[in-house]
Amino acid sequence: MKAKLILENGTIFEGNAFGYVKETVGEVVFNTGMTGYQEILTDPSYYGQMVTMTYPLIGNYGLNLDDSESDKVKVRGLIVREKCSFPSNWRCEFELDDYLKENRVIGLEGLDTRALTKTIRNKGTMRGIITVRDLTESQIQLKLNSYTNKNAVREVSIKEKKVIEGQGIHIAIIDFGIKNSIVNAFIKRGCKLTVFPATVTAEEILAVKPDGVFLSNGPGDPKDVETIHEIRKLLGKKPITGICLGHQLLALALGGDTEKLKFGHRGTNHPVKDLVNDKIMITSQNHGYVVKNSTLPEDVEITHMSLNDDTIEGIRHKAYPIYSVQFHPEACPGPFDADTVLDEIIDSMQP
Repeated sequence: MKAKLILENGTIFEGNAFGYVKETVGEVVFNTGMTGYQEILTDPSYYGQMVTMTYPLIGNYGLNLDDSESDKVKVRGLIVREKCSFPSNWRCEFELDDYLKENRVIGLEGLDTRALTKTIRNKGTMRGIITVRDLTESQIQLKLNSYTNKNAVREVSIKEKKVIEGQGIHIAIIDFGIKNSIVNAFIKRGCKLTVFPATVTAEEILAVKPDGVFLSNGPGDPKDVETIHEIRKLLGKKPITGICLGHQLLALALGGDTEKLKFGHRGTNHPVKDLVNDKIMITSQNHGYVVKNSTLPEDVEITHMSLNDDTIEGIRHKAYPIYSVQFHPEACPGPFDADTVLDEIIDSMQP
């Protein structure tokens, strides 16, 4: 079925719809990973977005029941150059078209994803509509203006507290849209986890007497998350660490500021320099906002920097056991260079 992507700057890309055919609107972003499309589709950090894959063939190893990062697809649409209809892999249980149908998410294939990616790089991330019908200019503007992602964290966070038993240290996790692979990484290391909704208060966290607090990844603008005030109440009382959105929220709680990137960092090939250990890691990233360098207070030091654009990738407090990174060290869908960061996070919480 013929379909098209209409960007808010008026650019139109034509292709063919697949998956669950329904009109949708969202923020159009791109991911440079050659693999990991199942993790991308189910990552809560992509809530409210339509993802363009820059690698031209998507779906060639299928999908399975084990690699999802949440209970269902979180993107609003998937845009690819070519979908594979006959995947081949010993772990394959679904093909891409059926998987999107089951999750009621539209796909768009056959368009020039290279040109779309260059448009986003040059003009910046923008809203878009995937549709199979002809829309008038007023209909387009009405749909684009109806889009909002301000409540994204509330939508993807758990609704009730959950406890996962373990023999190691006790970590209180604030779920802003946490990936399954992060939870599994802590479980693998023997940690006891108490996972709280994003609406949790500092008092509720301190009541379970954790060894430390972990702020998870998640979608949207960090300044839309009201939990910043509760994080601020925890400063100096417990070790605190964070990843991605959690890193940005921690910086805001410490008195720093954040800003939106032109087109974000999304992919599995982002080089980051560890300034403390003087080494370079290739990392997995998914974020549209960063911590502004000039706004960090004097008692916070930068530990990691992006080698692509010199943006902040990690911070550490000079007096308190507070540490966070912008990238994803749990290595799903990869790579594994930063895996030791999770051990550093756990070490910082040791009683």
